[in-house]
Amino acid sequence: MAIVPRQHPARPETNVPNRPRSLDPQELGFTRKGPIGWLAPLLLLSTGLRAVLHLFFGAYLDKRELQNALDGDVFDHSTTATGELWLDYVADLGDGFDATYSVAYLLSQEELEVDGERLPRGRLLLMGGDQVYPLASGDGYENRMKGPYRAALPEAPAGVPRPTLFALPGNHDWYDGLTAFLRLFARRKDGHIGGWRTEQRRSYFAVKLPANWWLFAVDEQFGAYIDDPQLLYFEKAAEQVGPDDRVIIMTPSPTWVKAQDNPHAYDAVDYFIRTILAPTQAQVRVLVSGDLHHYARFSGEDRELITCGGGGAYTLGTQNLPDHIMVPPKETLTRSRSRSLRYDLRGTFPDAPTSRRMGWGVFHRIPRRNANFANLLGIIHTLTMLAMAGAASQGGNIQRLFSIPLVLMLVLIMAGTIAFAKPDGHARHWVLGVAHGLVQIAVAIGGTWVWLQLPFRDWPWPGPLAVAAFVYGPLIAIVSSQVVALYLLVAANFDVNLNELFAGQGIEDAKSFLRMHITPDGALTIHPIGVDRVCHDWVADPDGEPHAPWLRPATPLTAHGIEPPIRIN
Repeated sequence: MAIVPRQHPARPETNVPNRPRSLDPQELGFTRKGPIGWLAPLLLLSTGLRAVLHLFFGAYLDKRELQNALDGDVFDHSTTATGELWLDYVADLGDGFDATYSVAYLLSQEELEVDGERLPRGRLLLMGGDQVYPLASGDGYENRMKGPYRAALPEAPAGVPRPTLFALPGNHDWYDGLTAFLRLFARRKDGHIGGWRTEQRRSYFAVKLPANWWLFAVDEQFGAYIDDPQLLYFEKAAEQVGPDDRVIIMTPSPTWVKAQDNPHAYDAVDYFIRTILAPTQAQVRVLVSGDLHHYARFSGEDRELITCGGGGAYTLGTQNLPDHIMVPPKETLTRSRSRSLRYDLRGTFPDAPTSRRMGWGVFHRIPRRNANFANLLGIIHTLTMLAMAGAASQGGNIQRLFSIPLVLMLVLIMAGTIAFAKPDGHARHWVLGVAHGLVQIAVAIGGTWVWLQLPFRDWPWPGPLAVAAFVYGPLIAIVSSQVVALYLLVAANFDVNLNELFAGQGIEDAKSFLRMHITPDGALTIHPIGVDRVCHDWVADPDGEPHAPWLRPATPLTAHGIEPPIRIN
């Protein structure tokens, strides 16, 4: 497999559109989208159905086998004028405009001053997965990822090599079987996103870096397995890797963390290291991933395991991360697994105390960010109240208890709360789901008792129905949504529905990305960069240079080091 050397094509100067003078979509060429309401009923249903379809039919939708017909190039970015290379890593970026563009704006700057040190823009931009939310589509990529990044770096800067973009698909990129992903990142020979050039031809890639460093980006497809054409591609790439080389591995998900609950989660990555890289005697020094929307670094005697999913999606707290992990986990059934080593938690962003404080915001953010979810709860509780009130007017106690409408509503509530807890064999999921359902039923009983004490039920029809719909429904929606918020806060302490605790809030702040530097002597320095507050007030810059961002923040964005630079000699 021949290495494809890095090229610097001439910058296209013809038919360059005028810089927008406002934030109007007609001028920007895309629509700025707000943060996704992750608890929206239709979104929950749609995402859940797609996840189920991939569970049962993922193999039929898997386009990785077909990629064997595409170019199998290994990309050479090892030769630079100074012998060094800067590269950036960002993941989980295609959500609301303000958070996504705040990170894109910082990545596009010629240099960043972080804690007194000037860090140049990366010659490579690595996107680690979930470039769009909630579902992959052409319009989704255009409005939530491509448009904002094109606005951040409209053209390649003059007089310097054009930066290159590589992207690895995450689970949300996979929901259409990679159709839109490949169309955007891998199909066109002259592909580019704004000033960044795209080179890859497949959903996975290998890149030769300066000073005997390599980058291997592995596409696991929902963590299921690594397909044979992909293994063959990396086997051929590994033929050029020697015992003095060091390797950075990109994966779509931090399986080293997830393997603590699911011991098989890390098996595919471990297999890749054992079968592809171990024969070369090269050292795997860094594993990096997104998927979990925070920054966390586990450090061991041989390598750094870094999660950095702060590119734009809702922030996920770090309070439940363990102090250390064993990788691979000793519980895995793989007989030929690598030797299990201990990795200690060294840095997080946001940190655990801040994450806990963020969690308490669930009470006001759930109903405010997820109005349709609260409305659904109000409808369910109103129907349950009407069924209970109707049953109360019937004959004996047994007849009341087994009223068909009432039974249906009670079953719906219990089934919904248990499913929401995602029972996966752990007793705590079932216990918390059932407890949540019983509390919601208790709220319904209390609401029915209050309803029966009021004169509304004796009004002529449709008076009671109108009062139930326009008075009782909105009030009980607020009460029941607060019950959900309380449940999420309690359940998160038992590591149940932690993701929903933060997804429901849609927190846009506490974003993060990595800026890495390979020096001529072979040292790698990783700068984890955090942004405490994203910008919500943007101003068009119609008179800027061609490569300058179309929009600039009304107040400067501030980036800082999450922890001291990580130096790997």
